[in-house]
Amino acid sequence: MTTITTKDGTNIFFKDWGPKDGQPIVFSHGWPLSADAWDAQMVFFANQGFRTIAHDRRSHGRSDQVWENNNMDQYADDLGELIEQLDLKDVILVGHSTGGGEVTRYIGRHGTARVAKVALIGAVPPLMLKTEANPGGLPIDVFDGIRKGTFDNRPQFFKDLTLPFYGYNRDGAAVSEAVRDEFVRQGMNGGLKGLLDSIRAFSESDFNEDLKKFDKPTLVLHGDDDQIVPIGAAALSTVKIVKHAVLKVYEGADHGLTVTHQDRFNADLLDFING
Repeated sequence: MTTITTKDGTNIFFKDWGPKDGQPIVFSHGWPLSADAWDAQMVFFANQGFRTIAHDRRSHGRSDQVWENNNMDQYADDLGELIEQLDLKDVILVGHSTGGGEVTRYIGRHGTARVAKVALIGAVPPLMLKTEANPGGLPIDVFDGIRKGTFDNRPQFFKDLTLPFYGYNRDGAAVSEAVRDEFVRQGMNGGLKGLLDSIRAFSESDFNEDLKKFDKPTLVLHGDDDQIVPIGAAALSTVKIVKHAVLKVYEGADHGLTVTHQDRFNADLLDFING
């Protein structure tokens, strides 16, 4: 397997596809998935001449399952080490869901010297948790329920989660049992402790200050029927902070739109990159 070893000794698995002299696109996946969630995008963009890279977040997928340091700052630093060890420049950063938080925190901590453009897809910033300052967020009970479901019966919880994740619980939805099974497979490859820690990371991390450091072309893309990361407290709030960002809303689209709207998403992302 292809890995880098971080400064704290954690082995991070990554895929590196396409021409090595192509402009790099680095994809950051959502919870509880792995780099495999980006395979279709990686092949599509590699065929367009880009170098496509995706890693398994620590304690996810094939990366080391660690007991400590499963937090957003460390995720961002791991992304930074991947970019630096591969000496990537003019990078297009693409983050989905929790991966959007990882990308945002990376910019907050490491700046944009190596970055060309940023795409946040169904992303968690600015803040998922409901607070006095963030009344549109989700109450802590929602995340406590995710923790309980993940701990009590992880495979069943992940299988059930696919219904709202992909909008399969909506009338007339074309349900793919294979997609549901693949979600569970990816989620079960992660370590339980790290996945539980990650729930706190994606729900309680405040990205407001990180977003203020965005100074590169930015795409914010979200489905308006996202049942996992509701658009109001996420994309619609992000573009108020990143005022130069381009907002693209998919009417009726779900959280897993990179799968359910794959061709449209790939085309829109390509247009943004080439624009």
